[in-house]
Amino acid sequence: MERITANKEILGGKPVIKGTRISVEFVLELLASGVTENQILQDYSHLTKDDIHACLQYAAKALKNEIFLELESA
Repeated sequence: MERITANKEILGGKPVIKGTRISVEFVLELLASGVTENQILQDYSHLTKDDIHACLQYAAKALKNEIFLELESA
């Protein structure tokens, strides 16, 4: 995970894309809301596809071996 870093001085220690103040959480929220990779790259031209994929990889690894909570049906 060389593209993702965390520092308590940046966004309270949330994982961010290295060299930015863009959090993994923010990128995931964009993707989950239907924003495409290309739209993210247009709006944040200093990011790369590899940065976006690193966010997805980070999330996948973070969820490994997690305890799953049953969600209420809507």
